[in-house]
Amino acid sequence: LWELVARAGLVRPLFLPTVTTVLEQFWVLLFEGEIVAPLLVSLYRAFAGLALAVVFGVFAGLWMARSKWAHWALDPLVSLGFPAPKIAFVPIFILWFGIDHLSKILLVAFTCVFPMIVATYHGAAAVSRTVIWSAEAMGTSERKLLSRIIFPAAQPYIFSGVRVTVPVALIIAFTAEMIAGGGGVGAALMFAQRFFQTPTVFVYILVMLATGLVLDLVILRLRHW
Repeated sequence: LWELVARAGLVRPLFLPTVTTVLEQFWVLLFEGEIVAPLLVSLYRAFAGLALAVVFGVFAGLWMARSKWAHWALDPLVSLGFPAPKIAFVPIFILWFGIDHLSKILLVAFTCVFPMIVATYHGAAAVSRTVIWSAEAMGTSERKLLSRIIFPAAQPYIFSGVRVTVPVALIIAFTAEMIAGGGGVGAALMFAQRFFQTPTVFVYILVMLATGLVLDLVILRLRHW
């Protein structure tokens, strides 16, 4: 449908180039190194931030599930931060940490940590009390209880949280690059848009979509395994 509409001239090429034109431009950019290098930059930022969010989110979620004091202290922060529009913090993060990697990584981590805390907390809270009491009755320490029972039982919830946060991490990384520059796919897309290079813009949009699709399939395989 896209190809037919563009070929029929119903939309000007400036606004909607043909699919074949976009694919031709994709190969040009690929051979010139204008896709792989920016994509690696964006993925580095997204996954570095996501890794920080997963580590801290899992730790905080388990702690909230096992400690009333931790739940009392962290639950209001999670309730406040989870629904907040994180992209609104882009100017602050740029002001504090510059336009290079650090601001994007920390913004991704700040955005993704709340879903990870919630997912881990609910996974840990869903573990059967009978199983926990049985382990405690046999002398299992709190440390081993977390590592051998609660954390393995919460893993399906944690992977569900990761599946939710992976596209969020990509969205935040791409969007921050569009706003602040500093390299990456988002910055490359905005550079092409400023010079009205519409086929290049659509190439980067399709690269973003394909990246999200591939990573979602990988997460599903890992979760199944």
